[in-house]
Amino acid sequence: MTDLDDFARSIAEGRSDDPFAWLGPHDGEVRCVLPGAEAVELVAPGGGDILAPMTPIGDGLFVGPLATGSPYRLRVRWPSGFVQIADDPYRFGVQLSDLDLYLFSEGRHWDLPRVFGAHLATCDGIDGVCFSVWAPNARRVSVVGAFSGWDGRRLPMRRREGAGMWELFVPGISVGELYKFEVLGADGSIVQKADPLARATELPPGTASIVAAPAAYDWSDADWMKGRAQRQAPDAPISIYEVHAGSWMRDEAGDTLDWAGLTKRLIPYVAQMGFTHVELLPIMEHPFGGSWGYQPLSQFAPSARFGAPEAFARFVDECHRHGIGVILDWVPAHFPTDAHGLAHFDGTHLYEHADPREGFHQDWNTLIYNLGRREVAGTLLASALWWLEAFHIDGLRVDAVASMLYRDYSRNAGEWVPNVHGGRENLESVAFLQRLNELVGERCPSAITIAEESTAWPGVSAPVAEGGLGFSYKWNMGWMHDTLHYVERDPLYRSWHHNEMTFGLVYAFSEHFVLPISHDEVVHGKGSLIGKMPGDAWQKRATLRAYLSFMWTHPGKKLLFMGCEIGQPAEWNHDDQVAWGLLDDPDHGGIQRLVRALNRVYIAEPALHRSDCEPSGFEWIVGDDSVNMVFGYARRDRSGAPDLVVLLNMGTQPQIDYRVLMPRPGRWTEILNSDASIFGGSNVGNAGFIQAEPSTGPDRRGSACVTLPPLGALILRYG
Repeated sequence: MTDLDDFARSIAEGRSDDPFAWLGPHDGEVRCVLPGAEAVELVAPGGGDILAPMTPIGDGLFVGPLATGSPYRLRVRWPSGFVQIADDPYRFGVQLSDLDLYLFSEGRHWDLPRVFGAHLATCDGIDGVCFSVWAPNARRVSVVGAFSGWDGRRLPMRRREGAGMWELFVPGISVGELYKFEVLGADGSIVQKADPLARATELPPGTASIVAAPAAYDWSDADWMKGRAQRQAPDAPISIYEVHAGSWMRDEAGDTLDWAGLTKRLIPYVAQMGFTHVELLPIMEHPFGGSWGYQPLSQFAPSARFGAPEAFARFVDECHRHGIGVILDWVPAHFPTDAHGLAHFDGTHLYEHADPREGFHQDWNTLIYNLGRREVAGTLLASALWWLEAFHIDGLRVDAVASMLYRDYSRNAGEWVPNVHGGRENLESVAFLQRLNELVGERCPSAITIAEESTAWPGVSAPVAEGGLGFSYKWNMGWMHDTLHYVERDPLYRSWHHNEMTFGLVYAFSEHFVLPISHDEVVHGKGSLIGKMPGDAWQKRATLRAYLSFMWTHPGKKLLFMGCEIGQPAEWNHDDQVAWGLLDDPDHGGIQRLVRALNRVYIAEPALHRSDCEPSGFEWIVGDDSVNMVFGYARRDRSGAPDLVVLLNMGTQPQIDYRVLMPRPGRWTEILNSDASIFGGSNVGNAGFIQAEPSTGPDRRGSACVTLPPLGALILRYG
C-alpha cells in the first residue's frame, strides 16, 4: 500500500496530475477529497438512504465501501452544520472528444467557447458544468469557485494527454457560478487564473469567470444580414461613428450606460446623425478601465461593465433594425500582465514569447501573443469568429497591426530578433492576419475587417491570393496626419504646406481606405479636434466645418470619434461624457447639423462613394493654388449619376469672382455650403447655384466665377 499512500498524499496536497487514478469508485470502494469536511457518507441517489459511512484517512481524504457499479451520492457535513448532498465528479468519464482535442491542438477549432471553457452539460442524466482549460506544462489544475470553497485541493482536473487540456465535469452547478482555474505551474507557483475562454465575467475589479448560458439569442435581423454585403462593399457609403461605450453619455445619476441604456440613447442618435456604422472601442472584458479596452483578457466575453452577453446581442440586433452596422475593435496584438490572466499561464510562457525581445511591448507594458504557436493563433482566430457569428458583428477593426507586422516595431538595434531570413518582417503575424481574413471570407463573407496600419506595408487590403493581407479596408493614417498638420497651422503659413492636403491623392487608390479621425487624435495631451484649429472661436469652428467637409468629400470611407461632431473643446476624458450641454449653443449645434448634412449628402450622392476606390472617381480642378489656399476637385460616378465639384477655401478671406474650370458647362447647384448660417457660418455663397459657361478649350469644359466663403467649403452638383 506504500504506492497508494504516496498517491493519496499527492491528492491531499494538491500535487497530483492524475486525480481519477485514485479518486472516485475503485475496486469496491469510493474515495474522495473534501478538506475541512467533518464527516462524509455514501447515500443512495434517490432517497438519500445511507449506503455506507466513509472513513477519514487524513488530510481531507475519505474512503468508503461500495459494490462496484453501484450508484451513489455523497452526503457531507461541514463544521458550520451545513449538510450537503452532491454527486461525485470522479464517477464520470471523459467529456471532450478526441476530435475536439485534435482540432484545438492543430489551431483550427473554430467553436472553442461552445466546447471548451465552461459549458452546461448532462452526464448520465445528471446536470452540471463541464470545465476545461489548456495548460500543457502545469503539474496540476483544479477548478475553483464557491462550489469548492475556492480550495484548489477539492476539484483537481483530469489531464488529457497529448493535447495539454485539463477537464472536469462538476455536477449540480449551473449558469451564474463564479469560477477560476487554480494552476500549479511548471515552476512550482500556484495561481488562480481566469478562464481564457470564458463567455461571461465578473464585474471589475472582480476577476472571476462566470458560467454562461448557451448563446441562444433570438435574432430578428435576417433582412439586414441578407443585404449586408452590399452595405459594406467598396462602392458603398460607409460613415462610422467611433464610440467609447463607457464615456459617450452618462445617465441621470452620472453612471455609465449599460447596453439597455445605449440601445435607448445611442442607437437613435447614430441613426439621426446619418452614420451608417457605429464602431465600439474594445468591449471584450479588460481589467483596467483606463486602457479603454485595449488591454483585454477575455477575448470571448463582453465586458460586465455594460451588462450580460444577451444584452449586448440585443443592442446589436437593435442597431441592425435601425439600419446601423456594428464594428468592434479587436486586439490580437498584445495582452496585459495581470496575474489572473494569460501571463505565465501554466508556469511557462504559454501564450506569450519567452524572449522579451519578441514577447514584451515596451510602449504599452504588455505581452505579445506567440502567434507561431498553433493553439494560441487558433484561439484568437476563434475569438474573431465568435464575435462575427455569435453576436452578428458586421466588422472587426484590428488594432495595432503595424506593431504585429514588424519585429523591430518601436525597438532599437539589438532589442529585436530577426525572422528566419534575417529580416524585420514578422512572418508568423503575416500568416495569422492572412488566415484571419481568409476565415472571415469563408465563414462570414459579408463581414468586413479593417486594419489599423500606419506604414507603407504593401497590399494590406489586397486579396491573400495576390499576396496581400486580405483586409477589407485600411485606416489611412498618412492622410490623417498630413491634413491635420495643415489645418493646425496658422493660415499665414498654409501656403507653404499646400501639399499636405493634396499628397493623399498620390496613393488614395492603392488601398481601400478609411479616413480616421479617431480617439487617438483627441487624447493624451493632443487636445480636441476643434482645439487644434488656429484663430478665434469663429475661425476655429469655420475651419473645423471646412475640414469635415473636405474629409466627407475625399475618397475613402469616413470615421469620426464621438464629440468631434459637436466641436467639443476639451480633449476626451474616459471618466466623463461627451459635453452634450454644448448643444445649447447654436454654434456647436451648427457643427452637429453640418455633420448630419454631410452624411446625408454622402449617402445620397453616388459620386461621393461608388467610385471611391478608383482613380476615375476623382479629378483635381484646382490643385496648385497655394497662394489663395484654394482646393477644388470633381467627384464622379461611372454609372452616370451627376458629377459633383467640391471647392475649399482654407484662407480667412472670401474669394470673390474666383475663376474655376468646371468639368462641364451648365447649371451647378450648391447642395452644401459649410458657411451657411444654419451651420453657424456667415452665409457667404452663390445664392444657391452657379452657371458655368462653355470654355474655349477642345474638351468642352465649363468656366465659372465663384464666390468662396472664408474657411469654407462648397459642394456643387451638376444640373
